[in-house]
Amino acid sequence: MEAPDTWQFPFQTEEMGAITERQTNDTDAFLLGRVTYEVFAGFWPTMKHNEFGVADKYNNAPKYVVSTTLQKADWNNSTQIKSNVIEEIRKLKQQPGGKIGIIGSAKLVHSLLEAGLIDEVQVLVHPIVLGKGVRLFVDGGHPSSMKLADSKILPNGVVYLSYQIVHQA
Repeated sequence: MEAPDTWQFPFQTEEMGAITERQTNDTDAFLLGRVTYEVFAGFWPTMKHNEFGVADKYNNAPKYVVSTTLQKADWNNSTQIKSNVIEEIRKLKQQPGGKIGIIGSAKLVHSLLEAGLIDEVQVLVHPIVLGKGVRLFVDGGHPSSMKLADSKILPNGVVYLSYQIVHQA
């Protein structure tokens, strides 16, 4: 999950691009941690009209960045969440407007999984073992049941998985 720019590109194919494009375009708002926000805010505003099939979406969709250290969130349609993160995200989820997607942002994902605020996990599993780095599911995390919603094995060995989180009452 950590630093995909150092290992992901050899696996990039048209099929992976189509999955990523669909995921992005099916999302109505984005929730980002500070590091992911800074990377995206430094890259996507420089892209031409709908470059990579998602530039317009990233640049125009509402973005919520969770950070206590970010000085300003000035990328178009960005709002910073500095405190009461779980409460603020609960409020966001209750608003009309569709899907809120998270890209990367491991610490944020960990806290939202623990709080029961993630409804679906979509991952691309690459055929590589790094042996280090940030993991999606951490030791001591809250046990969760998941139901497979979709899957696809790509010719390059990458596996797309979509799981619905089964929330316990």
